[in-house]
Amino acid sequence: MVSAALEAPGIRLHARELLALREGAPRTGRTQPASRRPGAAAARPPGAGMDLREIRAFAEGDDARRIDPSATARTGAPHIRAFHEDRDDTLLLIADFRPPMLWGTGASLRSVRAARLAARQGWEAVARGASLAAIAVTAEGVAAVPLGGGTPQMIRICHMLASRHDQALGSGREAPSLEEALIRAARLSPPGGAVLIATGPEGLAPEDEPALGRLARRRRVQVVLPLDPLETAPPPAPLPVQAGALTRLARLAPFNSAALAQRLRALNVSLKAMADDAG
Repeated sequence: MVSAALEAPGIRLHARELLALREGAPRTGRTQPASRRPGAAAARPPGAGMDLREIRAFAEGDDARRIDPSATARTGAPHIRAFHEDRDDTLLLIADFRPPMLWGTGASLRSVRAARLAARQGWEAVARGASLAAIAVTAEGVAAVPLGGGTPQMIRICHMLASRHDQALGSGREAPSLEEALIRAARLSPPGGAVLIATGPEGLAPEDEPALGRLARRRRVQVVLPLDPLETAPPPAPLPVQAGALTRLARLAPFNSAALAQRLRALNVSLKAMADDAG
């Protein structure tokens, strides 16, 4: 049960708010599937399929397991085989509702903005005929909606996100790692699919990186940060900080994503910081 004190726009998340975001989703024609299975679409990028695309010189970041012995011996330089593959047009949404996300100095908590970002991406995926799954992470653990398609699936996801956010607002437990959610994500998202993780700048700990790296090996993973106004435009004046009997003045600096982006880039994960609620 959510306290009446939390019944305010931007603090409590209602399913109807996420359902209403469907109206802002772009209307696109349904992608013609590459097979009879919903969500499958032909992919242009080279992958791990059976049809040879090209034999080319080895480049940094290529998979050494695809080196072609004949071409390498003939040219004296490493060459690899690149293949076509069928890519699943699937999207897995991961919304972080752990305690570090349950604050905000603007119109909404960071957790609410994370849910909105995820829902917008979900409705866009529905519009193009993709398959969807979702994970919500709270201090209580991980909840998931398995892969499915269409508007009914997105409705289920919206209700799950709202329900888990209510649970998060009433929890007093410490924040768990994202590792369990990332391991679960690797089971829910097929190879070739996309994964969107809406979390905070501190959401991915170093101990989460092995699981994140495994998830990103054969998937397109993006981390989206719904930044609070305090993180993008902090007050210029120094602020008092108190710890027990000690008091100091500290000046807040805007969040700089460079270090996190470099960490994630090494794992083949992209990063996007969102300074407002725009899609």
